[in-house]
Amino acid sequence: MWILVVVTVVVLAGLGTGLGFALTGSSAGAKGTRVKQRARLVARYPSVMGPEGVPVPTAPVLASTASMAHGQPVDGILCEVNPKLILHVHTHLAVFVNGSPRQIPYGIGIVPPRQLQFTLNGVFAVNGKCLYWLHTHAADGIIHIETPVRRKFTLGDFFDIWGQPLGPDQVGPAQGPVTAFVNGKRFSGNPRNILLGKVVVIQLDVGQPAPAPVPVHFPPALAGKRGAGANSGCSATAQVCKPVAQHLKG
Repeated sequence: MWILVVVTVVVLAGLGTGLGFALTGSSAGAKGTRVKQRARLVARYPSVMGPEGVPVPTAPVLASTASMAHGQPVDGILCEVNPKLILHVHTHLAVFVNGSPRQIPYGIGIVPPRQLQFTLNGVFAVNGKCLYWLHTHAADGIIHIETPVRRKFTLGDFFDIWGQPLGPDQVGPAQGPVTAFVNGKRFSGNPRNILLGKVVVIQLDVGQPAPAPVPVHFPPALAGKRGAGANSGCSATAQVCKPVAQHLKG
């Protein structure tokens, strides 16, 4: 599933971007609206572009990976090395606590020792002792669903691998009423039951104020458009998107 990548240390840098923004439409009016929307998001939710071409919020980490599973099966999900995949898709998770964003760390579901690549746009966790079928490579909220079996996966499964609680009144260490959105629509019920899948956008607001759903753009490589080119939707720096390109070859 993986091609070995030589670890190269470079200076960590990045220009501020919005936490997420839609990139649809072609008219001048629509383009102007998108620019204004992005400017508002930049001001309200500072971030830097991450190694997968998705913004990483400039915010505290919700919870570390210290308590995550370390190789044992979790909810029937295995931690494997180079499984034969039949599905590889991506979901985005954003969490806000009392109106402020929290960062989802890289390396959830990737058991140490981890192989890390330090790109111009931040850390990309390439590999580890084994990878759970649900994991994160970067701190951008992208959950990779890479499975050799056909089954449904839920947000509860992901949090169980992470070793963090999730329910109607708690997200990780953050406690308070939880308002959940899936693809911009209010989700009623336990957030543990939210299904993960291709280009699914999940937002969990803990406490008040509860921000409205923040739109998220999936670069072509993460949206499943493999013919779009290695760097499509990512930074102009080719090295930034190289980990994603290598990963999608698996």
